[in-house]
Amino acid sequence: MTARDAIPELTALNTDQLLRDVSQQWDADITQQLVEYVKIPAKSPGFDRDWAAHGYLDQAIEQARAWIVAQGVAGLTVEVIRDKDRTPVLFFDIPAVGGVSHVEDPAVDHNRTVLLYGHLDKQPEMTGWRAGLGPWIPVLEGAGDEQKLYGRGSADDGYAVFAAVAAIMALDKQGVARPRCIGLIETCEESGSYDLPVYLEALAPRMGDVQLVIALDSGAGNYDQMWVTTSLRGLVNGTLTVDVLTEGVHSGDAGGVVPSSFRVARQLLDRIDDSRTGVVKPTVFNSTIPAERVAQAKQAADILGESMWKRFPWDSCCDDGGKFVFVQPITKDPVELILNRTWRAALAVTGADGLPSIESAGNVQRPRTALKLSLRLPPLVDAETAAKALQATLENDPPYSANVKYEYDAAATGWNAPASVPWLTSLLDVASETYYGKPAAYMGEGGTIPFMGMLGVKFPDAQMLVTGVLGPKSNAHGPNEFLHIGYAKKLTAAVAMVLAGVR
Repeated sequence: MTARDAIPELTALNTDQLLRDVSQQWDADITQQLVEYVKIPAKSPGFDRDWAAHGYLDQAIEQARAWIVAQGVAGLTVEVIRDKDRTPVLFFDIPAVGGVSHVEDPAVDHNRTVLLYGHLDKQPEMTGWRAGLGPWIPVLEGAGDEQKLYGRGSADDGYAVFAAVAAIMALDKQGVARPRCIGLIETCEESGSYDLPVYLEALAPRMGDVQLVIALDSGAGNYDQMWVTTSLRGLVNGTLTVDVLTEGVHSGDAGGVVPSSFRVARQLLDRIDDSRTGVVKPTVFNSTIPAERVAQAKQAADILGESMWKRFPWDSCCDDGGKFVFVQPITKDPVELILNRTWRAALAVTGADGLPSIESAGNVQRPRTALKLSLRLPPLVDAETAAKALQATLENDPPYSANVKYEYDAAATGWNAPASVPWLTSLLDVASETYYGKPAAYMGEGGTIPFMGMLGVKFPDAQMLVTGVLGPKSNAHGPNEFLHIGYAKKLTAAVAMVLAGVR
């Protein structure tokens, strides 16, 4: 008796046919849809203040809506919802197939509902794309299971809406029983989902009793198995500005008299993290790591090993002997690396103003330095509290009485998954074994999906499956982002299996 045989809901499912049907739809249609989607510069509103006038978010969401309608799914309703000046969301509702579940268990809810989530807004362009590639230039490389689609948003996560509907269609083609499936696709996620609470509140009564949430907006430790995200870090984004003069002055005149605005900024950042180690020091930005998550980090480290750090595009230089020496990671202990990127705070400077280009930099003491800061927070730290603490830490008692301001523009609390029920854990292992030949693996992610925290509050009893295709070198948010199409096909089929097995 196989593990699949122990899940009665899957007895009628032809898993080989399921993958064939999913793969055929990807090859015949979905990949080309994503090629067209990559061309749309649908930057999130936080990176495009004129998003409404430009219309790119509307273009992306209309493409998805039109494609869903064209699939002819029985009973489907789909609409684009707009609330005043907010970014739009796409909402679809597909009724259950199969009537009463064949599981002879009176405790089973036969009006099961699954909510599938994704987003269509994108990160900005970023520099450093390979020759021939670009954020809005779709390029297919490779063939078969190793084919990749390069371009912004391909993996993060324009594929989600297409994969979700394809999974449903593959089950319906076999006449396999499945729950009601609703979809919520937003266009504000990369800006912190600040428009989403209004839509969630309005749509919650129409969603009903959600048993399972499937979010297709996360990462994968490798391309060898299905990865389940157990936690997400929170985030505070904002700008630190240091002003010391009203205009620039000759550095020969001011040097040694006027404090450098950059040096003041350096001192302020030292209040947050240790410049030698990167450790974020204030306790308000840290939390205790649950024992279960430490254990899962150890299991994931056993799987991933050195790939936890080798997967990054490290720079190198030649030493005196002509040997290439690569930049080194903070540590080579994979357990500590996993915990660092999932359960510990981390500060990054992601942008700067007040610094002229090197070609234009004269011998001038600059009047101001402005730095865009990104502070990743452990999943259990409240983001609003952290944002206020960050502002106070940076602004209070500034060196030399410099004019220091910190303004945060996004604060999103992280998420820690509820304990999975046995049926879901078994189902995930079976789905992963079926299509990847290995059981599912569990690991936290360092990114932020504000939607998950919101859903946890709105549907506290729902099970959560957060997964995705952002595996090694896929480089979401950076240059050369790509979607691993072979992996996405298998994940689509695995999600279909999960839908068929929901209790």
